[in-house]
Amino acid sequence: MASLRDIKSRINSTKKTSQITKAMQMVSASKWNRAESNARRYAPYMEKIQEVVMSIASGSTDASHPILMTRPVKKTGYVVITADKGLAGAYNSSVLRHVFKTIQQRHKSSDEYVIIAIGRVGRDFFVSRKMHVELEVIGVPDQPSFSDISDIAKSTVNLFQNELCDELYMYYNHYVSAISQEVTEKKILPLTDIEISGSLTSYEYEPDPETILEVLLPQYAESLIYGALLDGKASEHSARMTAMKSATDNAKEIIDSLSLQYNRARQAAITQEITEIVGGAAALE
Repeated sequence: MASLRDIKSRINSTKKTSQITKAMQMVSASKWNRAESNARRYAPYMEKIQEVVMSIASGSTDASHPILMTRPVKKTGYVVITADKGLAGAYNSSVLRHVFKTIQQRHKSSDEYVIIAIGRVGRDFFVSRKMHVELEVIGVPDQPSFSDISDIAKSTVNLFQNELCDELYMYYNHYVSAISQEVTEKKILPLTDIEISGSLTSYEYEPDPETILEVLLPQYAESLIYGALLDGKASEHSARMTAMKSATDNAKEIIDSLSLQYNRARQAAITQEITEIVGGAAALE
């Protein structure tokens, strides 16, 4: 049985741990509020640029662009969005497990795919398994701006435009609520399945559809990656907030259990001392 000193030491160390997890929970809650707001504010821009692209692409029979065209698939690119650190529950593992399983099912050779890793955890996961990481970016801020990932977003789109990849998929955690995130697979390129709810607005544009699409389509594909990153950041902070809350609650349960154990051990020690005193006094009589 553990001594009173050992139990007291465990109680003190668990209390210090709970203070740390509580602080991390509060920090994550603050970051989550901002990240959720960023993702929500970005949604109208995504909807509008999608509407404009769809309107131009479907409104003119002369408009065409390589990004809109399918071609035989020889190599697939996978954009995987994870965090740069852990302590976020299953946030990273759920995405990586899904991507790894998908790649194993779809491809028989490593020459058939490349990986674009956004986040240190994902990059390290694929590198450790000797899977080819074509592009990577780590150290993305908690509240990212487009400039933070503009280079990798442009390079990713160029992989398709330069025919180094014939299709691009993106995997990330979609934010559902503060306690719920779901792994999402989205096809980035080619843009063959753009969906618009409701009727399309008629636009007047100059100089011609092809010139506009030449500029707009790569921007739209890049905005898909940035939008997914904002969505993923909201999921990351909410997952870490939930994980730290669970850790704090578990620490409190351990402290209560140890305190009960400590009190019982202390009571037993006192009872033993009283018994010894009474026994000693009786022996002197």
